[in-house]
Amino acid sequence: MTLTSPPVFPGRWVGGASLIAGPLLVLTGVLLRLRFDFFFPAQLSAYEHHPDLMTASYASVAAGWTLLWSGVAFLAARIGERHRELAVWGGTLTLLGLFARTFHAGVDHLSFRLVTGSGAASATRTVAESYGAFHIFSTLNAAILVGWILLAVGAYRSRLLGAVPAAALGLASAMPLGVLKGTTAWSVAAAVGLCVALVPLGVAALRTGPAPRAVTVAGRLLLVGVVGAAMFLLGQVG
Repeated sequence: MTLTSPPVFPGRWVGGASLIAGPLLVLTGVLLRLRFDFFFPAQLSAYEHHPDLMTASYASVAAGWTLLWSGVAFLAARIGERHRELAVWGGTLTLLGLFARTFHAGVDHLSFRLVTGSGAASATRTVAESYGAFHIFSTLNAAILVGWILLAVGAYRSRLLGAVPAAALGLASAMPLGVLKGTTAWSVAAAVGLCVALVPLGVAALRTGPAPRAVTVAGRLLLVGVVGAAMFLLGQVG
């Protein structure tokens, strides 16, 4: 678990923070919708009756998958120091899978907007009529399944992860894919596996190397806050 000479990009701070925040957000979102049925009619109905809860759930999962890009890049770079092919294939396929999940999150968002506009029954009919329609990201379904397994094998063979956390990382491939997916036992197992494997690795990354000065940390946090607020406001404008 000891990391030395971290790659310049994304770096140990961005990569380490990603490895901690991403899995925890995914697990939070998965647990928030645990009590609702897995299939999309129940998910749309749940949003109609519990819009704040379902918004928080889907937003947490989407944010978690998105934030994980830098953690995956960081981990792949570390694996590449010993096993280049596993790093290239595992990292590339996993990142492509994250892109696909981001697309799915966009469809989820639009589907919930249909519920807001015309009700769950109408939204369910609309989604049912278009469910399974071809889109370019459907070609990445295999990447979602295979990428995490290759990354887990690479992390184990590179001695970044032991056997148990590597197996836990491989469980991420069991996370259901597609749009408007609720929570199953496999969802929870996959999210917990991500936390077991990646959160300690992220902590190790942050603790490796010299600690920045307090003024540097404060300045960067202020910058992130200002830039984040500006980006949020700009996003609301459209």
